[in-house]
Amino acid sequence: MFGRFKLKEHGTDVKTELSAGFTTFLTMMYIVPVNGFILSDAGLDMGAVVTATAIITVLATLFSGLWSNTPIAMSVGMGLNAYFTYGLVLGMKLPWETALGIVFLSGVIFVILSFTKFRVWLMTSIPVDLRRAISAGIGAFIAFIGLKQMGIIVNNDATLVGLGDLGSPVILLGIFGLFTALVFYTYKLKGAFILSIALTSIVGWVLGLGDLPQAVVGMPASIEPILFKLDIMSALSLSLLPVVITFLITDMFDTLGTLTGVGTRANLFQGQDENDKALEKTLEADAIATVGGSLLGVSTTTSFIESASGVEEGGRTGLTAVFTAMFFVATLFMLPLFKSIPPNAIYPILVVVGVLMFTELGNINFKNNDLAITASSFLIVILMPLTFSITTGFAAGFVVYTTLKIMKREFEDINLGLITITLISLLAFVVN
Repeated sequence: MFGRFKLKEHGTDVKTELSAGFTTFLTMMYIVPVNGFILSDAGLDMGAVVTATAIITVLATLFSGLWSNTPIAMSVGMGLNAYFTYGLVLGMKLPWETALGIVFLSGVIFVILSFTKFRVWLMTSIPVDLRRAISAGIGAFIAFIGLKQMGIIVNNDATLVGLGDLGSPVILLGIFGLFTALVFYTYKLKGAFILSIALTSIVGWVLGLGDLPQAVVGMPASIEPILFKLDIMSALSLSLLPVVITFLITDMFDTLGTLTGVGTRANLFQGQDENDKALEKTLEADAIATVGGSLLGVSTTTSFIESASGVEEGGRTGLTAVFTAMFFVATLFMLPLFKSIPPNAIYPILVVVGVLMFTELGNINFKNNDLAITASSFLIVILMPLTFSITTGFAAGFVVYTTLKIMKREFEDINLGLITITLISLLAFVVN
């Protein structure tokens, strides 16, 4: 029954894979309610989003496990879901149907690239320090959103932003949730984020800052309000091309970064022929899941770094992912509980995830006094939160990097892939 997973060859067994799958489930279960809150801010029906998130998590993770035989779980990615809502829909005033069309197009391109060598060429064309800056910039972006939604950062006509009323019980609940999440994660508790959400919710209910759940479980909400509602034709616009490329490249970076980190711990994707095939199949699963997710009505699906928790428990094969998918079926029936969670028990998680992504900034090599790297990294990180746009920060960074390299005549650091991305980035400023 489990022969296809080659458990003995990977030094594992069914019991270990089951435990690893449950661990991965606990550490990433938070994405279901969190994504429900984020996409509902864009006008999507929360119940439908929760159901769709659970479904795509089950299907994508199951497909990944069976197709690639790796312990990689997949779900709707943090960062791009925030950009979907707060950058595209609320920021650029795009209909959420158009935003789903953008996700679909980026996924289709990713699928095509996953079956060609062009993907490798594109990825190796981009300096590794710019990749790290993009990750750090997205971290700053979603942390800023989390603080804003919590009420800690508010609008100020004189200074653009200011500090909110820290004496407000609702904001204090959010601060409690933030520190709870940080402490739980620091102590490496299994399911740190979901435990933080649970504890903060209980405190909120006790203090009357949220309605008690009328039930813990119930039938899944229909996904009809968002199913197949994407508008592909409106996304086929020259002005939106930089946004499509942003979703594409960010998803690729996120996926490859996750697979590199998890692969190192699980001795996967280390350059051997078999492992290279596993990497290709995992990328293919990730890309196909993004297309499928957009059809169901959710933003970009990607590989989750939380898969590393299952690997730490001994998970080594796709059976871990299969078990993770099976556990996620339970979230389909937890909508009544999810809907009763106070918002300020959810938004602190955005801040913590942002902090974790921001740590990539420390891996950028600033010691070489390369102004192109320093200036482009700075603009990427600072402009993403200040303009509420991952695309703007991304584009500014590439334009500045390439321009400075040309002016300094450091042509050895420039290649066709970088020039192509830079020209597309210019569209973000030229075409409106």
